[in-house]
Amino acid sequence: MGLFDRVSRLLRANVNDMVSKAEDPEKILEQAVMDMQEDLVQLRQAVASSIANQKRSEQQYNKAMGDANSWQSKAQLALQKGDEDLAREALMRKKNYSETAASLKAQLDGQAGMVDTMKKSLMQLEGKISEAKTKKDMLKSRSQAAKAQEQLQGAVGKIGTNSAMAAFERMEEKVLVQEARSQAAAELTGADLESKFAALSAGSDVDDELEAMKQQMLGGSSKPAAALPQGTGSSTVTTPKDTVKAPMSTEDAELEALRKQIDGL
Repeated sequence: MGLFDRVSRLLRANVNDMVSKAEDPEKILEQAVMDMQEDLVQLRQAVASSIANQKRSEQQYNKAMGDANSWQSKAQLALQKGDEDLAREALMRKKNYSETAASLKAQLDGQAGMVDTMKKSLMQLEGKISEAKTKKDMLKSRSQAAKAQEQLQGAVGKIGTNSAMAAFERMEEKVLVQEARSQAAAELTGADLESKFAALSAGSDVDDELEAMKQQMLGGSSKPAAALPQGTGSSTVTTPKDTVKAPMSTEDAELEALRKQIDGL
């Protein structure tokens, strides 16, 4: 392969790559529809011109046929009048117009077939353009959706590595730390209150127990001493007027002293 061929191929490859990258689906589709509409306009003009030529040929054919019929009548009239030369001349004129009419008829038939073909092509092109417009709108919407999705993915990717996102993460960590501190402080405060209430409950139980002991002691001192069984130690002699207590033992004396001490509190 020669150097020129290699350079030519390289240039064509680069140009094709640049064209492919520069192609925007929306713009290309719009241009394609515009080109098809221009073709449609030209085809309509061609069809209109063909129809006009057909009409003109038809008028010429009708005129030639009219002239041929007119000269036919003139030839008959001349022959009726006995003028054969004039009748022959009229027939020659009729022959010329008949030949012209026949030529115009062949041309007219060809134009009619061509016009019909062009009309069918025009209808097909109109259908293709309508289909192309619908497809263009659909592809345009898909292209815009793809671009939006691509931009969205790019934005999401940037957010993932953006410093703003890192700032959000740092602030979230700080909020978590603050919440942990607040929860710990609440737990400590609750534990302190519980300990205080426990202390109050404990103190109240002791006070209640002490008060119960006092009431028990005071109530015991006001009750008469239980009668000792007969035959055991000293006895107390009870008379209707007074009661004589037996001498207290050492333990009873200590207990009485303890009662007096408690009463003096």
